[in-house]
Amino acid sequence: MATARHLRIAVIGAGASGLMALIKLREAGIADVTVFEKAETLGGTWRDNRYPGLTCDVPSLAYRYSFAPNSEWTHVCAPGPEILEYLKRIAGEYDLERDIRYGCEVLKADFENGQWRIETSDGDEGAFDAVLAAAGVLHHPALPDIPGLDTFAGDTFHTARWPHGFSLEGKRVGLIGTGSTATQITGAIVDEVEKLSLFQRTAQWILPLANDPIPEEQRKAYRANPALLEEEFERLSLEQTASFAAAVVGENPRAYAALERYCREHLELVTDPDLKRRLTPDYKVGCKRLIMSGNFYKAIQKPNAELVTDGIAGIEPEGVRTADGRLHEIDVLVLATGFDAHKIMSPMIITGRGGKRLDAEWAEAQEAYLAVTIPDFPNWFMIGGPNSPVGNFSWLQTAELQFGYALKLIEMIRAGNAREIAPRHEALRAFNDAVKAKMPDTIWASGCKSWYINKDGHVASWPWTFDKFKADMSEPVLADYDIA
Repeated sequence: MATARHLRIAVIGAGASGLMALIKLREAGIADVTVFEKAETLGGTWRDNRYPGLTCDVPSLAYRYSFAPNSEWTHVCAPGPEILEYLKRIAGEYDLERDIRYGCEVLKADFENGQWRIETSDGDEGAFDAVLAAAGVLHHPALPDIPGLDTFAGDTFHTARWPHGFSLEGKRVGLIGTGSTATQITGAIVDEVEKLSLFQRTAQWILPLANDPIPEEQRKAYRANPALLEEEFERLSLEQTASFAAAVVGENPRAYAALERYCREHLELVTDPDLKRRLTPDYKVGCKRLIMSGNFYKAIQKPNAELVTDGIAGIEPEGVRTADGRLHEIDVLVLATGFDAHKIMSPMIITGRGGKRLDAEWAEAQEAYLAVTIPDFPNWFMIGGPNSPVGNFSWLQTAELQFGYALKLIEMIRAGNAREIAPRHEALRAFNDAVKAKMPDTIWASGCKSWYINKDGHVASWPWTFDKFKADMSEPVLADYDIA
């Protein structure tokens, strides 16, 4: 008869996913948990990003933990600081910080004798029975390789490293990039700066978003009637998964046609023919991550804003030199150049069964089984692993479902029915072959460059519907696992 075990669990990252994992592990009766966080505070991406205009692109009432409804969001899509405060509030209510080690970066993890020995920036942390890797996907800033970048005489920073209290008032600002971050910043700062030069490499499709305030009367109604709040959550979640999420994976052509129409009609707000031409993408709506904004087109047409579409030849002390020979003189250079979404687990050195290193196993392509587990790396579970639905659903819903899947396997270890659990190589291959077979049906594979696509052209997202994801996460298929 199997004997129940005391488990020691490591969680990597104190962002939204890591905090949720700690709460859920405690609820399951697993109390010996340590969360390793390399920064000095919690919050993950909502801590690192504090640029002007930062806003979630998922409706607020659908962006929350299932166990922590929030009636206090002030806008249809919450500003970043509100989301960070929500995470801090949850951490306080659940007394999470007693199990978080701040300023403690995981450097190495070695699988030895059925356990993971972890080394951090503080030293040897000992052995753990399982690891939940919740370090996130978008946290390694991608810096552009532009000649002379280090010679600029003014202030330069990536948007994820925005200096606390930094003012742009009255300054000439150069903003490199036109993704979601740059779009939000443009609308937020154009009335504050003397001049905004927005350097665009690729035009973006923008879905109109009227980010209206949620009236106090509405919030009061949510407080008084939690069922009403839950009803709105279910409505918004269904709207997102049945329309947008299904549309981008080729399962709802009618919804996709509507998305396309909304984006094209929105572009009609640009009145200058030349500017409209330069803002019109040459790829299908949704191929890149769809941007949502209600003020970008208005902002870029203001007299002190300029869209620069000539390529950047180099950076000089006074500003940005473009390929046409023009020097764009600026005081501040902001790099809205996104993140390397394919550095999952980097720079940790992770060594699994038989001395296999994860960076070597992933040298050609990052592959996991159902985005959660990896062959030869037993008891290592990922929230946000390769081919997670990073561009489809609300991330908090995704994270909870992935955690629930991992917990079922962890419970087998705790019950004494297994010591080591890792997916079979055949299961990994079958899953990833299915991903590749389905991906051509998705809009991401329609012919554009995006951060979803790795250096080998592999689209690292979930090519199926939310219902399939939920079903796949509901119960592990034990036949797909080597269980020792």
